[in-house]
Amino acid sequence: MKLWHSFLKELKLGSKSFYFYMELLMAVIIIVILTMVVPENFESKANEYIFLDLDSNFEEMFIDSIYASSDNVTLEETILEIGKDEFNVDLYETDEKRIYIFDNEVDMKKTAEKKKSLGVTIKLQDNGMFFDYYLQGYESEKFINIVKSVHVLDAVTMQAEYDKIPVKSLGGTQDVLTDRENLLPLFLYFNGSLMGLFIIAAYIFLDKGEGVIRAYAITASKVSTYLLSKVLLLSVTSLVTSFAVTFAVMGFDFNFLGLFILVLTSGFFVSIIGLILSSYYSNIMQSFGVLYILIILLSLPAIAYNIPAWNPAWIQAIPTHYMIIGFKEIIIENGDFMYVALTSLVFLLMSIALMPVATYRFKKTLTVGG
Repeated sequence: MKLWHSFLKELKLGSKSFYFYMELLMAVIIIVILTMVVPENFESKANEYIFLDLDSNFEEMFIDSIYASSDNVTLEETILEIGKDEFNVDLYETDEKRIYIFDNEVDMKKTAEKKKSLGVTIKLQDNGMFFDYYLQGYESEKFINIVKSVHVLDAVTMQAEYDKIPVKSLGGTQDVLTDRENLLPLFLYFNGSLMGLFIIAAYIFLDKGEGVIRAYAITASKVSTYLLSKVLLLSVTSLVTSFAVTFAVMGFDFNFLGLFILVLTSGFFVSIIGLILSSYYSNIMQSFGVLYILIILLSLPAIAYNIPAWNPAWIQAIPTHYMIIGFKEIIIENGDFMYVALTSLVFLLMSIALMPVATYRFKKTLTVGG
């Protein structure tokens, strides 16, 4: 009962706090960004810059291959502006890429260099097409090896070899997330972890400045009750804002129970980390350096999420990695609820293990100050 009364008191006081409304405002900003600024799908067409050093028959064969690669191909004779230079090009646009055909090799090389992109000259050699690539120096060794090997055989032979490769689906049919929906786990983790870490520390420093923490030294209330009421306050606001953001993007098409338990347990864990951090400093300015470094560290899995090619093993040692993956499982069709449940259980167990540390630190603060 004491915890419940303490929580209601914190909820009443928190509703008058600047940080409480900052959380709500951040949720509104996230909803506006996801629903009005971020497009449902980003345009992801690749640009190819090509010069054809071929006779008319082979050039016609190459152009026919472009039309054969897609059901929707458009041709436009246009002027490509690169800085102060202008080049006459034939632009073939498909659903997946834009192919710029240049009149001469010099213009193609200059464009590829200015655009920091790949350029290709296709010429005749031994009665076949030879591809001469112009790289920019940033390409990985893996990419260079692919470029070297992709034209070892002629296109017809390579396609026949590709068709021989057996492909077996390991799962049922599953709807692909739109680019907007794919960003939602990042905003949920930001709202629940990074914001939670900052807000819980801000609440504690506000109470320290007003002498609330030191006042517990002369009351019968337990420090753990005070700390848990702060955690519950943050949990309630995180649940409200997380459900609001998810409803705005996904409608009712997500796992309600999964979102509830993951937001609750991951928020609990981050709150405990924030409590321990805030116990070592008197105000938020003193803790800013450590808080900033911690937020950067917790943000690294978000970078790996957006750049699948960069996903080192040590990223998996950062707890927010599992938050992001868990939130994605919640919103995808037939997501792995067991993964969400186990992740939530781990966060809960870690929170329970760290809670005595936070309590000890604050009891020490009551007696020695800080």
